[in-house]
Amino acid sequence: MKKHGLSIGINRIENVFFVTLKVTGTLTHDDYLVITPMLEGALSQVKQAKVSLFLDATELDGWDLHAAWDDLTLGLIHQSEFERVAIWGNKNWQQWAAKIGSWFIAGEIQYFEKQDDALKWLRY
Repeated sequence: MKKHGLSIGINRIENVFFVTLKVTGTLTHDDYLVITPMLEGALSQVKQAKVSLFLDATELDGWDLHAAWDDLTLGLIHQSEFERVAIWGNKNWQQWAAKIGSWFIAGEIQYFEKQDDALKWLRY
């Protein structure tokens, strides 16, 4: 059985608020039809001009082609809102995806193999 999906939340560590995304499996265009309003709703709840994002990609297998386009479009629309994006992953291609993603947002993107390291980086 293959599963895919996304969970989203707003978290706080000390005085830093950040949006948390956990993605599972291979994301599809249909997933982005659900993800986009959820993400935009979460972003509207954060009162700071800049948002930090924690992406748990440890169970992410990738995107289908249409979903990859959706991801790029979503990133371009919200590019100036993200101050820091921490990607927690466990696959080599995710590190490359973080580097490519940094071309499309105004903030910093870092890839981490340890969750604690990613969360510490978001706090500063």
